[in-house]
Amino acid sequence: MRLKVLFLLALISAPAAAQQPVPLHTEGPAAPAPWARYRDWTKTTWPTYNNLAERARTAKPLGKPLEIATPIAGDAKKGQELAFSRARGGGCLACHIMGPQSLETPGNAGPDLSEIGAAGRPDDYLFNYVWDPRHINPDSAMPPWGAHGFYTREEIIDIVAFLKTLKTPATFKSTLDDPAKRPTPVEDRDALDPFVNPAADRIDAGAALFGGMPGGKSCSSCHADAKAFAGWAVHMPKWYANANKLLGVEEFVYRHAKATMGADYRMQSRENTELSVYLYSLSNGRPIAVDIASPDAKRIYEFGKALHETKIGQFNFSCADCHSVNKGGNKWLRGQFVGDGKGQMDHFPTWRTSRGSGEVWDVRKRLQWCNVQVRADELPPDAAEYDALELYLKTLSQGMPLTAPNIRH
Repeated sequence: MRLKVLFLLALISAPAAAQQPVPLHTEGPAAPAPWARYRDWTKTTWPTYNNLAERARTAKPLGKPLEIATPIAGDAKKGQELAFSRARGGGCLACHIMGPQSLETPGNAGPDLSEIGAAGRPDDYLFNYVWDPRHINPDSAMPPWGAHGFYTREEIIDIVAFLKTLKTPATFKSTLDDPAKRPTPVEDRDALDPFVNPAADRIDAGAALFGGMPGGKSCSSCHADAKAFAGWAVHMPKWYANANKLLGVEEFVYRHAKATMGADYRMQSRENTELSVYLYSLSNGRPIAVDIASPDAKRIYEFGKALHETKIGQFNFSCADCHSVNKGGNKWLRGQFVGDGKGQMDHFPTWRTSRGSGEVWDVRKRLQWCNVQVRADELPPDAAEYDALELYLKTLSQGMPLTAPNIRH
């Protein structure tokens, strides 16, 4: 049996036409099951809001705009406190400049509201735009603050009372406070220096795991020269017919290692992450070149493109709401710069400095984090939805050189 398996093995980097089916363990999930969220992430779940797998589920139907007595005469001081507070999901200053009283580093993903009180908007228009902007703009990137339970009816009345007072352009103490002049961050750290990027240490750990112990079974038992994998990772994720699934690097590692060595390197385990880091590093400098021409890949690409536009969670955000240049892409959310879709996929796996002492994340963990941040329940890392989304996002970085493992905030 072992000779038969070895006979079927072909170097994974070989052209598809000359390649025999790669042995893959096709039964069961590639991630820990049942799936449980990471221990240091929020324990809150959002079962009444849609996620990428249950896209039609919502907390409540859109319904009609709410009727509200006008003119609105709420408490403008309370409204300002609510608008400026970060306690309800980031506050209005995350996306809007709001006059001379704006706190430091407001964002500009949304329009400048400094003179909204002089714009002649009816009070009920302002109320319903804050309550649920979908009544006025179905594709709005603004959360339905009232309809999805962030603020009560009375609180939004107070927020509108505050908005009505905004009639003066903002002034800024420094260029750092002005999102139009704030310098765009530049990532210029040496990502392959282990003194700068702890993820670079994982390259050697992955290489050791690939080589294994003398006399033991390892990747090198069949793949004697790891350099044959140079150029492989830039083509991932890729459709594998014998798995009937699109596989990214991390799921491939599990399914191939399980089939050939009996190793249980589940996705996002230490072993899986170290092998992923190593295999990606072998393709550094090569341009990302994923397939979207073959029928199965094209079908999944279209699915991923649709998911990219799908609004999910209590915030009712899509990937496009944050990363498309006509929405939040290349703009500021408070003091955080949000890049556009291009260049989001060329640096994974990556070291996340914002995670306490730091962690190595593969791209699937980043997608899970985005889901949780918009208050939508995440999926297991091997979910078909993440397959499709990774493929689509990789096409936005098509042709960019791979630089992994990298380092990001």
